[in-house]
Amino acid sequence: MTSFPMVRDPQTDHLLTPQNAALIIIDYQPVQVASIQSMEKRTLVANITAVAKTAKLFGLPTVIATVNVATGRNQPTIHQISEIFPDIVPIDRTSINAWEDADFVAAVRAAGRKKLIMTALWTEVCLVHPALDALREGFDVYPVVDAVGGTSEPAHQAGLLRLVQAGAQPTSWVQLICELQRDWNRAETVPGFSDILFTIEGH
Repeated sequence: MTSFPMVRDPQTDHLLTPQNAALIIIDYQPVQVASIQSMEKRTLVANITAVAKTAKLFGLPTVIATVNVATGRNQPTIHQISEIFPDIVPIDRTSINAWEDADFVAAVRAAGRKKLIMTALWTEVCLVHPALDALREGFDVYPVVDAVGGTSEPAHQAGLLRLVQAGAQPTSWVQLICELQRDWNRAETVPGFSDILFTIEGH
């Protein structure tokens, strides 16, 4: 019952750590949430909220993107996310693929992390396209499979399959928070960890 005395290097660890990962949140806007058919919408919102709270707890650099807010064609990020990150200004764009927006790519690179925890609506479009581009540029990509959704279950699954075939490493929000916490001896994050994990799980 004794943890190793030396913690693995959090920068070079092959698993996700607060020091080697960043969170990407793309297009969690009311219209996109309303169009999801691959999972129950309330569960989707609860799960992406848990992911956002996890990133906040562990201090992950976070990039938030929206589409067509400035053009007036779409609404901003849902409040469940924006309230967690009140100081982050979302990067708005017109391109369907966020990786084809210079400001977005610059923000991801500025985070300085090779491992990208990626979430987006829809799975088959706004997750797949930038994730494939990120993989091609040498990033490690971790789609959070139960915090993303598609226009149908087959579309969602096909999107995830395409990413796995390209080298992405799927995770779930519970797997993610436990991977970042890793050891109960890391006492400073235990209260927040327990609050997120057991509040959402019990919801």
